[in-house]
Amino acid sequence: MLTTLFITVLILVICVALMSVKVLLKRGGTFPNMHIESNAALREKGICCAKTQHRQENMRKNLYERIKELENN
Repeated sequence: MLTTLFITVLILVICVALMSVKVLLKRGGTFPNMHIESNAALREKGICCAKTQHRQENMRKNLYERIKELENN
């Protein structure tokens, strides 16, 4: 049981070390930005994250607001 735990912890430490080589060894190194909107190819296709889509939908006027605006003008 103890050897299994030790091996598991050792594997996790090795994985974390290998994933952070660029960050640890490069001066000013950072983890890559994995946000959807930082990807140029997705931006060109008009794909954005759920938070942005929700914010855009909340800013959009509904039919009632459009009719009321036309009546006032």
